[in-house]
Amino acid sequence: MEKERNLQNNERVNLDTILKNDIGQFGRFQLRMVGLAALIVVFIGWSTSEYLFTVARINTRCLIPECENREDATFSPSWVLNAIPASGSSFDNCQRFAESEIISNLTNEVCPTEMFNRDRLINCDKFVYENTYSVVYEFNLACDEWRRTLVGSMRTLGTLAALPIIGFISDRWGRRAAVVVSSINAAWLGLTRYWVNTYTGFLILQVVESMFGSGGFSSFYIFLMETTGPKYRVVAGALMNTFFAVGQMTTGLIAWAVPDWRNLTLTLYIPQFLAIVYLWIMPESARWYISKGRYDEAENVLKKAARINKKELSINSLQALRHSAEEEKRINEILEIQKTQEPCLAVQVFRHKPILIRVIVSPIWWITSTLIYYGLSINSVHMVGNRYLNFVLVSAVEIPGYWTSMFLMGKVGRKPVLIGAYWVCALCQIGYVFMPDGLYGVSLTIYLIGKFSISMVISAIYIYTSELYPTKHRHSLFAFSSMIGRIGSILAPLTPALGAAVWDQLPFVLFGSFALLSGALVMITPETLGTKLPDTMTEASEIGKISD
Repeated sequence: MEKERNLQNNERVNLDTILKNDIGQFGRFQLRMVGLAALIVVFIGWSTSEYLFTVARINTRCLIPECENREDATFSPSWVLNAIPASGSSFDNCQRFAESEIISNLTNEVCPTEMFNRDRLINCDKFVYENTYSVVYEFNLACDEWRRTLVGSMRTLGTLAALPIIGFISDRWGRRAAVVVSSINAAWLGLTRYWVNTYTGFLILQVVESMFGSGGFSSFYIFLMETTGPKYRVVAGALMNTFFAVGQMTTGLIAWAVPDWRNLTLTLYIPQFLAIVYLWIMPESARWYISKGRYDEAENVLKKAARINKKELSINSLQALRHSAEEEKRINEILEIQKTQEPCLAVQVFRHKPILIRVIVSPIWWITSTLIYYGLSINSVHMVGNRYLNFVLVSAVEIPGYWTSMFLMGKVGRKPVLIGAYWVCALCQIGYVFMPDGLYGVSLTIYLIGKFSISMVISAIYIYTSELYPTKHRHSLFAFSSMIGRIGSILAPLTPALGAAVWDQLPFVLFGSFALLSGALVMITPETLGTKLPDTMTEASEIGKISD
């Protein structure tokens, strides 16, 4: 056979060659791994979005001690508008009329208008809550939007520490260990919040859970990229994003059925202990075994994959793979020595103006993408209508967004997809801001199109950013953009508080402005569709230039 002759002629064989020629790029074995990923990623979707409901805003009003006591107070008594100013179709959540200096109640009514000075408003001293479903009631966070929304920001901040922690575990003990450790940490740390009785304790546990329990997605993503053939890696990535969206959707449905925050915590986190069985049913990455020189174990994984895919894996292929891995190690050792003689990465970036421009603009794309993506999800629970249904719909629309982006990127290119999606999203934000009250169906449709568009961006930006940088420094420069982009996801949970403090439509004005800017900035970077991935700074600088 030609394949055998090539191996005998010492053609360099790597794991991708084995996947393409021997095992299969996306067979039954890879489908099983995708199935294993589905459950873990759905769990991650639960953990990531549960705070939107456990820390959800609750309608409140001032307790009126002149007319009621806390024990028998009802939320909407018949006299409420005598004591509390109207607000839209309801009444104010945070203010009341001051007590009148001359109190007269000649009609013997309960709380008549005459008891209050309707020309003077004062802030609530104590509150009556419409329900007790979230920690807003538990920790008395009524009208304290900044402390309420800080929970989401602090949780996101914790993920910054999660990346190096889970990266160390993944590289030291393997992808399987990283997935299981992260998932079990999320389960027990999340469950611990059931017993917390203070706001500070609740906040600390959110941060600690995100630090030690939010690395499962990246760990399984890397595992799938290492297990799947090159041709299907984009599909595998889109499937991961799809499972995450399903996790968010089911969070909304479960929260709808179990609205009390403590019971919801139990419902979402107890099943996550199932991740422990992955120690037995999930194989380790053959690529990780090879990187550690554990060739016998790598070969066992590859043989099992070939058997499940009903393929034959030749001994010659395994021997060639082992030889290539050893050779690659020697080459890497030489490159490490040479690397010490090169200028630092920052100096190289400044020496190549096209790369410098990309390093400046790509973090803006990422900040915009995370700000809008998470911002639209977070603000959906504050829209008119059923908060649970709104969140489910806003999460569901991500799925066609991911797959539409994947399809169009290969047809029309990366830049048209990104520019179009950013600007459609911007137009939707503008339309939503100026939408008249009472048009719930139209405003929801515009909102969903905006989320669909930013989901397209999220899917495309990963691929496009990685294609702009050279192989040698791709991971570092990609990580820089992604890390700076976390600013958007940290600020996104605070946007409801910003809207409550300044103007309720201000978050959407910010979303639209950033989307317009980022779409314009994509125009100054080159198209990468059909180009070879650059290996050096010079090659990366030449992308998009027309040769004579």
